[in-house]
Amino acid sequence: MKTHQHQIRFALMLAMFSGLGPFTFDMYLPSFPKMMKFFGTSASTIQVSLTACLLGLALGQLTMGALSDVYGRRKPLIIAMIIYCLSSLGCAFAPNIGIFIALRFVQGFAVSAGTISSAIARDSYHGTELTKFFSLISVMSSVAPLLAPLAGSAVISFTKWESVFLFLGLLGFILSITTTWRLKESLPVEKRIRPNFGEMFGNFRTLLCNRIYMGYVLAQGFMLGGVFAYVAGTPFVYQKIYGVSPQVFAMLFALNGIVLIAASQLVRKLVTRMDEHRILHFGLGLSLVATITAMVVVLTHGPLFALVIPLVLYVASMGTIGPVSFTLAMESQGHIAGSASALLGVIPFLLGCVSSPLVGIAGEYSAVPLGIILLMASLLSIGCYTFLTVKRRMDVQNTESV
Repeated sequence: MKTHQHQIRFALMLAMFSGLGPFTFDMYLPSFPKMMKFFGTSASTIQVSLTACLLGLALGQLTMGALSDVYGRRKPLIIAMIIYCLSSLGCAFAPNIGIFIALRFVQGFAVSAGTISSAIARDSYHGTELTKFFSLISVMSSVAPLLAPLAGSAVISFTKWESVFLFLGLLGFILSITTTWRLKESLPVEKRIRPNFGEMFGNFRTLLCNRIYMGYVLAQGFMLGGVFAYVAGTPFVYQKIYGVSPQVFAMLFALNGIVLIAASQLVRKLVTRMDEHRILHFGLGLSLVATITAMVVVLTHGPLFALVIPLVLYVASMGTIGPVSFTLAMESQGHIAGSASALLGVIPFLLGCVSSPLVGIAGEYSAVPLGIILLMASLLSIGCYTFLTVKRRMDVQNTESV
């Protein structure tokens, strides 16, 4: 039985890997306008750098998750953190936008290894304890979206945008050392699968055919796809349409971290008193209300505060959906936790690759695409959960009762 103090230290270590992703995506957001001028390119092209990073992360998760089921959790993390460090330094010295986008793909591929922390959590905890522990990780890692844009804004206030990626390279170096010296292997040799690529990809096929699992995955996936559209779109919506400074944008964006922390804490409190499916239903309902409200504000050209409130509530709904959907999806996948965790992570980022460039399709002075994407994300999330997971669970219960 792990002591509470050990659990806190363990969660903090895993949160460092989970939080590296938000730093990779969010820290350079305040730099978008400056990067447009530096590279002499458009808003949509700058947003492609975010898409490239998301695509790298999506493909990397499939690779890293499968490899972690074969070779353990520790080795893939060490190699990935070294690659992350080098690619971050490369981004800082990229001579043109093409090379920068390519290096962002490599950076995203490397940071994907951070999702192995979910498999490590699944190796170590089960059931309600897993939900509570994952919520604890979420609370800690939620500090990253809170700090990343503030840190990025502070950096570009005193120096050039390139320093953002020098800072990320330093983070990668620190995590390389942490992985090497502090992280213990959580997957015993006897529980690893054979290094057979046919079997490894067969696991993904099995997971894709599991309707209950895929319902949870897509419910979370479409919601997170909307979050990435929000991440790509708000730097221009807030700064170009509403005219806020990079510093004010960073503070507005930091609200996401606060609400994610609050939502994750709420889940930790409720999970021992309420069925996890009821928490999931609440989160899905909140997302629908928030996105409908945001769409109305966008179409009526409402004031800034009227848009910020529903966008923050959308992020809050993700904070409640994330921990419970993860636990419910992973509960019966212990034998292939790495692959299940990877697929649970890769689908949102693939969806994010599609949604991120679309927010700029009407130009940098229109928020309508963002409103449409968020509303569609909420509707698709509810639809997939209802028609895959709920319907399948009802079919299984009816079969068992006969």
